[in-house]
Amino acid sequence: MNFPEDLKYTKDHEWIRLEDQGQVGIIGITDFAQSELGDIVYVELPSIGSAIHQGKAFGTIEAVKAVSDLFAPISGIVHEVNPTLTDHPEIINRDPYNEGWLIKVSVTNSEEISQLLDSAAYRAMIGK
Repeated sequence: MNFPEDLKYTKDHEWIRLEDQGQVGIIGITDFAQSELGDIVYVELPSIGSAIHQGKAFGTIEAVKAVSDLFAPISGIVHEVNPTLTDHPEIINRDPYNEGWLIKVSVTNSEEISQLLDSAAYRAMIGK
């Protein structure tokens, strides 16, 4: 399993990669989460311009086995949704950290990042 060092993680198995000096966050689910879910068949994501709030659900992900809520690692305004996931949600299973990203947000409270886990803490939490 892969847990990139440049990401921050939530206890709910989402990740965030900060870009543009912390002003933009790219959000997805972890390799562990996609493996636990199994074959992903549908993703419901917020519309562009929507506000998301740290720790609150911003969408759902549906797999053959279950439907799960997606929780925001930080607060922000959605400015891009991964268009490929509409027709090919299974990309999340193949590449959860790159092609399988979910949304991009303009970060509204960068101090929230300090509440997230680094790679080592996330691995320890899931026992990997």
